[in-house]
Amino acid sequence: MHAHTDSHWAAVKCILRYLKGTTSYGFHITRGSSFALHGFIDADWAGSIDDHKSTGGYLVFFGQTPISWKSGKQRIIACSSTEAEYKALTYGTAEVIWLQYLLTDLQVPSISAPTIWCDNLGATYLLANPIFHARTKHVEVDYHFIHDRVVKKEI
Repeated sequence: MHAHTDSHWAAVKCILRYLKGTTSYGFHITRGSSFALHGFIDADWAGSIDDHKSTGGYLVFFGQTPISWKSGKQRIIACSSTEAEYKALTYGTAEVIWLQYLLTDLQVPSISAPTIWCDNLGATYLLANPIFHARTKHVEVDYHFIHDRVVKKEI
């Protein structure tokens, strides 16, 4: 805000045009019998024009109803699209696990392990292949966090 440029002002105008055109959009909450959690995760790679940080986000559904979502700039600068997606996958997985604990405390029955959808082949291959390569060594902590949940069939 203190050192804005013409490109920042153009981005603000773009956001305002988007908001003006989407005032009729919204989430429709429906009554359903499904108690399954599932989430969608996505991230861009180096999308910020200022510091080249990625923006990641997730949307978690309980049945057909969206119950949790977040979108924000990642704290790290990702060296690849796989790393950016994997970082978003870590945040989304942590949210799904927290929601599982919350639903258990509320005594809501769990039908099956949650499903998490990610559109990055590199991230899904990395999860399936436990062998790390030199280029993905820095993703190892996030890998183990998610991989342990998949092995235990919690995700």
